[in-house]
Amino acid sequence: MNREKMNFDVLIIGAGPSGLSAGIKLAQLAKQNNKELNICIVEKGSEVGAHILSGAVLDPQSLNELIPTWRKKKSPLITEAKTDQFLLFTKNSSYKLPTPPQMRNDGNYIISLGNFCRWLAKEAEELGINIFPGFAATKVLFAENNNVIGIRTGDLGIGKDGKKLENFQMGYDLFAKQTIFAEGCHGSLTKELIKKFNLRENSDPQTYGIGLKELWEIKPENHNLGNIIHSIGWPLDNNTYGGSFLYFLEKNQVSVGFVVGLDYKNPYLSPFDEFQRFKTHPKIKKIFDGGKRISYGARALNEGGLQSIPKLTFPGGLIIGCGAGFMNVPKIKGTHTAMKSAMVAAEEIFKNIYNKNSNQEVFTYEEELKKSWVWDELYKVRNIRPSFKWGLIPGLIYSAIDTYIFRGKAPWTLKHHQDHQSLNKAKNSKIIEYPKPDGILTFDKLSSVYISNTNHEENQPCHLELKDKKIPIKYNLEHFDCPEQRYCPAGVYEIVKIGDTKEPKLQINAQNCVHCKTCDIKDPTQNINWVPPHGGGGPKYPNM
Repeated sequence: MNREKMNFDVLIIGAGPSGLSAGIKLAQLAKQNNKELNICIVEKGSEVGAHILSGAVLDPQSLNELIPTWRKKKSPLITEAKTDQFLLFTKNSSYKLPTPPQMRNDGNYIISLGNFCRWLAKEAEELGINIFPGFAATKVLFAENNNVIGIRTGDLGIGKDGKKLENFQMGYDLFAKQTIFAEGCHGSLTKELIKKFNLRENSDPQTYGIGLKELWEIKPENHNLGNIIHSIGWPLDNNTYGGSFLYFLEKNQVSVGFVVGLDYKNPYLSPFDEFQRFKTHPKIKKIFDGGKRISYGARALNEGGLQSIPKLTFPGGLIIGCGAGFMNVPKIKGTHTAMKSAMVAAEEIFKNIYNKNSNQEVFTYEEELKKSWVWDELYKVRNIRPSFKWGLIPGLIYSAIDTYIFRGKAPWTLKHHQDHQSLNKAKNSKIIEYPKPDGILTFDKLSSVYISNTNHEENQPCHLELKDKKIPIKYNLEHFDCPEQRYCPAGVYEIVKIGDTKEPKLQINAQNCVHCKTCDIKDPTQNINWVPPHGGGGPKYPNM
């Protein structure tokens, strides 16, 4: 069988905020200059927004630049942020802290990021951009000179045994003069490109967090439209980075979430169960009294900041958005910076796309980005996240000094380390006993996955590849009590006893996977490789 081929001027991998912004900006420039530009966006989710998960509070700075008339359109920016609270929790009490300037949300909007992407997709399609949802980009295509020339989408109809089924459908080869990788945090192809082109040679390792989120509908008397609450402290110990958010949206809905830095040390820690325990705090529990949980999801997020941004370009392509790591961690926002990186990339690609050597490296993208407000914004907060390696209180003290005295211009830059190297051995760690879920306020993983609308075809190759199948039992179980059964927020990894000897075995329930990428990041030996399943699989978030 011959694989079908398609050619484009620009190919964009991922229909998140950055990928869509890049497409829109390119189309706008083509229209303004009376040029024709064939642009394609490939999205692995079943629809645009299906895999998008964020808090989310949107700083509209980039949107104002990209679509200045957005207020006149029917956009999903409905709820303007009104009040900010920043709290320190102990087990039974809360203490109000001064809200740091980075966390103030005047002029920002509480939104569903998935709905925002759906709206951006309509704007993109009106400009003539081709958007292909349900197609997972599984392979980077290279020319003989190692230039990136496009991607291959995954074959469909492959059984667990690797053999073709009756419904087999060969994937497409999509070629372009420039390929933009906008896969989001820890993208599978981006990870490959970083390694192939040694893009981290002059940067720190990326460090990550796992963000877990639920959407609730609560009683009107418990709702406060536009209110924003962030907390630190309990239930995490003083050596574990993390915190919570509550964002009060329209229709008596509230987004509640919990973030745990993936550099945590205790192998018995379960981010999912810490999130459930957080909701039992007296300050939080009363908000959800009589409410109903609507949806659940989880996603890894970048926390490295400026010093962890890799080289962004290579021959034939470049990286934008959260794939590169433009998250402003103290601000708890990355959408506006991701969008701006996409817009700068689009401008620089447009300058070169009509040249004879249009598939060469667009060096000016990184040069221009360093002149933009994105670089300045991230530079000022670069030392705040890494300061928490000293613990919660020292981190708060340093952050205050860095913010109010040095104003982000300290004459040093703190370093990051790799998250998978941070775990202590189980024998040296304290077992954490988590309360059983009540099914009203707190829940188990499987019932949570159910309301994430996660679905994968049962008969397909496992997309969670083990480089060495012996390591989970012989190393992870022996030294860390198999932390994958706890750091996964979807019950994908399970230790079962089999046979007459009751030998332990790692069972992978790949159908539960919500595509958070935590396992690929946190596994102690980096033995787990997350690759895209069949296109269209995974979660289908409605309003997250």
